[in-house]
Amino acid sequence: MSAAARCGPDGERPAGQAQHRPAADKAVLAQFEEHARRLLGAATAPLGIDGGPGVNEIMRSLTAGLAEDVEKWRSVQERHYARQLALWRRLAGAAAGDSPSGAPAPDRRFAAPEWREHAYFDCLAQSYLDAGVALGELARLARLEPHARRKLEFMVRQFVDAMSPANYPWSNPEAIKLAAQTGGESLARGLRRLAADAAKGMLSMTDETAFAVGENLAITPGAVVFENELMQLLQYRAASTTVFERPLVMVPPCINKFYILDLQPENSFVRYAVAEGRTVFMLSWRNVTPELGTLTWDDYVERGVIRAIEAAAVICGTDEVDTLGFCVGGTLLGSAAAVLAGRGEKRISTVTLITSMLDFSDTGELGVFVDEAFVRRRERDFAAGGVLPGRELAVTFASLRANELLWRCVVENYLKGKDPEPFDLLYWNADGTNLPGAMYAYYLRNMYLENNLRVPGRLTMCGVPVDLGRLDQPAYVLAAREDHIVPWRTAYASMRLLAGRIEFVLAASGHIAGVINPAGKNRRSYRVGPVAGDDPEEWLVAAQSRPGSWWGHWSGWLAAHSRGTMRAPRAIAATGQYREIEPAPGRYVRVRSD
Repeated sequence: MSAAARCGPDGERPAGQAQHRPAADKAVLAQFEEHARRLLGAATAPLGIDGGPGVNEIMRSLTAGLAEDVEKWRSVQERHYARQLALWRRLAGAAAGDSPSGAPAPDRRFAAPEWREHAYFDCLAQSYLDAGVALGELARLARLEPHARRKLEFMVRQFVDAMSPANYPWSNPEAIKLAAQTGGESLARGLRRLAADAAKGMLSMTDETAFAVGENLAITPGAVVFENELMQLLQYRAASTTVFERPLVMVPPCINKFYILDLQPENSFVRYAVAEGRTVFMLSWRNVTPELGTLTWDDYVERGVIRAIEAAAVICGTDEVDTLGFCVGGTLLGSAAAVLAGRGEKRISTVTLITSMLDFSDTGELGVFVDEAFVRRRERDFAAGGVLPGRELAVTFASLRANELLWRCVVENYLKGKDPEPFDLLYWNADGTNLPGAMYAYYLRNMYLENNLRVPGRLTMCGVPVDLGRLDQPAYVLAAREDHIVPWRTAYASMRLLAGRIEFVLAASGHIAGVINPAGKNRRSYRVGPVAGDDPEEWLVAAQSRPGSWWGHWSGWLAAHSRGTMRAPRAIAATGQYREIEPAPGRYVRVRSD
């Protein structure tokens, strides 16, 4: 990029860097450039939907705003040039024999000593970081309405992240040094990995050969006890001599596989709940195929969540069940509970919502993609049915943390030719599910765009006007402090829509790490406190911090709202209506998206 060109005095290259590249080298570099363009294009593609505010309109508004406010634009430029001049002076000093600054860049992408050992690369990293600051300042000068401004800021961030000198073999000193040490083998391995990923259309974030669902992931003992075209219902075997009378029905997100809650034994939330005396039932959503593309939100509520609740109650011989919903599963659970309340059916005793939204007034970073033009386009795309590929959603989510989830893999896998590390969370993250287009379009419009679920009677689901204010069950609502998908203040606002007695808990870390925090490891912390008003900041000030995992706190809360215990059943689905269809985790979860 231009910053790199400025850092080399009189066009001089650092020692050891070739003065020209053979045709073969140029072809190799072209492959890296093309892959980088594709990643950037995939990350920003939803922003280019026709209708406003699109990319072109935003850029025109930015240009017009700068023209109308020349002094602010000039101020940004002057500060940028002053910082660049300081870098030039430092580089000139290094050419005269001074030592490089030695100071680490304030960014872990440039933390390795190679970035500081040579003045050129030190200057390159610092110049890039400064250019990013300047672009951000220019974006903030744009005279745009709030949503368009968020789009612009997202675009700028994606561009700046993509243009990091760490992402390219000719400007990453770590990759250059490793290539020299291995006689070019590291780069050759990287190219082979790039070709393999390009063929499958996905970036490898982890060693996928290290995991297999049903072998070392999702291995809590149990069985499928019911299935329809939309979901399988799993029941897990008791791990204690006594169990609580009411079963616990878990509703995972339908955009990912359920085993985020049942990873490996040491970090399985399902296994923990079973060990705590819970008879756990889990929905395993279907990875839908084109013939199921007309399934609706109502189908997910009625034939998914409500059907699972009915089955669990019959199998356990109870009138009511405890419930838990995670992420989109929490939104579906809230919808199902509102439908049941509208029908006058008392089937749910307690509700646990984990990093879930019922109020969509602030949808976090995902909101940058959703506006009227985008939703209208998606509605047209799926007017006759169809499937939203899980891969499309995976790229969207990854783009929210591009440096950690995209470009880090580019550097480690391609530039350095390293094997991806085995990491169960990233394996799960890449194992997405396809969604019915009709259901997805409904969710976008009525939740993300218009926030209709929070308004009593605004939506009719399964033939019933829904009102979250009728949900008077005790509720445990967990948010995560650094969640970029469900902002914790939004989870707080969602909680305020419910009428029952609420326990609000704020976990440390993000959307996944804040939830999957095994009690046995006693890591991180969480905050608890009485809910007295609508202001989340007041709650935060008054809340108490507690060390360790929230799992034990939740288990104690649920026990306090439980009716009693009984001898653990010897068999699964010991009724005439339900039977063991196949061992857990079942067939549905094993089907991967194309």
